[in-house]
Amino acid sequence: MKVIITGGGGFLGFQLCKKLQQIGTLTGPSGEPEPIDEIVLFDAHFSETIQQGLFDDPTGSARGLSSSLDDGPNLSTSNQQGSFVEPTLLTRDITERDAVFDAIDGEDVSVFHLASMVSGECELDFDNALSVNLDGGRHVFEATRARGPKSRLVFASSIACFGGEAMPDTLTDSTKHWPQTTYGMTKSICEQLVNDYSRKSHFDGRSARLPTVIIRPGKPNAAASSWASGMFREPLSGEPCYLPVHRDQCHPMTGYRTVVDSLVALHDLDGKLLGNDRAVGLPAHTVTPNEAEFVVRQVGEERDFLPGLLVDEPDDRIQGIVNQWPTAVDGSRAAKLGLPEPPELNRIVSEYLEDFG
Repeated sequence: MKVIITGGGGFLGFQLCKKLQQIGTLTGPSGEPEPIDEIVLFDAHFSETIQQGLFDDPTGSARGLSSSLDDGPNLSTSNQQGSFVEPTLLTRDITERDAVFDAIDGEDVSVFHLASMVSGECELDFDNALSVNLDGGRHVFEATRARGPKSRLVFASSIACFGGEAMPDTLTDSTKHWPQTTYGMTKSICEQLVNDYSRKSHFDGRSARLPTVIIRPGKPNAAASSWASGMFREPLSGEPCYLPVHRDQCHPMTGYRTVVDSLVALHDLDGKLLGNDRAVGLPAHTVTPNEAEFVVRQVGEERDFLPGLLVDEPDDRIQGIVNQWPTAVDGSRAAKLGLPEPPELNRIVSEYLEDFG
């Protein structure tokens, strides 16, 4: 089986790649587990971690990046079956239709579509948001369609699909989509496209509607939710976090390990269990900056270090975007389908320190 991860140069794409290398199999067109013999990471830019040539294999040791004859570095490691998978890094732009079709080839293929402009970027650049998130999504969907009706595709959507004055306090999968950001609008449209492509048996699609994913390592990005990781990451490094939202801002969050496990579980799920609605909202904790600060202090005491401080630095633009987002989600449908629920918040922090501390 060949697996393509668009947005494979980003944090989640890279974590998903490592997970797939560890497990070594996915459910294929046959409906049975099939060995993964090829992984392609497709991205216009690759993260600093990959560029530096570091990769953690399942045993925790570091491997360097070897050269590929065609498209750049490969990552080599063994999976649970003991075989070797060598992901290829394809530096390509998702807005280029031919490049997408060239990557998504072969008869036995699965696609994880994670590539996207983030929320803050989309608000500042409407035209590129449509080009990347909508046109790029169509390219991925059409290329997967060309591979046949049994090809599986998992799309990474977002709770930014919801919003508006009538938005309830807690969202379910049946809550009306009324996005109040360009980013959310593009995610909502792609969810509907995945539903329709699947209804017409063009491919076997499913969408994971993600809450904000924590804790992302590295530097803050242009996402309007960047503060959600920053209010953990910077204090855990002994540095201040400049908080653009108010301290009692409620926001749904989950850990990156849980998200990766959910993407894999959703891929392997029998499509008949999803029915007509192929989009599944992932479970999440509702977290405020005050609660995050409390947990970070607890972890600091347990591990004997002094965390950095949260520093209030209100940003009306960011607060305005966040005000339109959901504050709580009901992930009970996902749980009934067997998707994992996030561990307690202090465990998510500990996992981050284990992986990146």
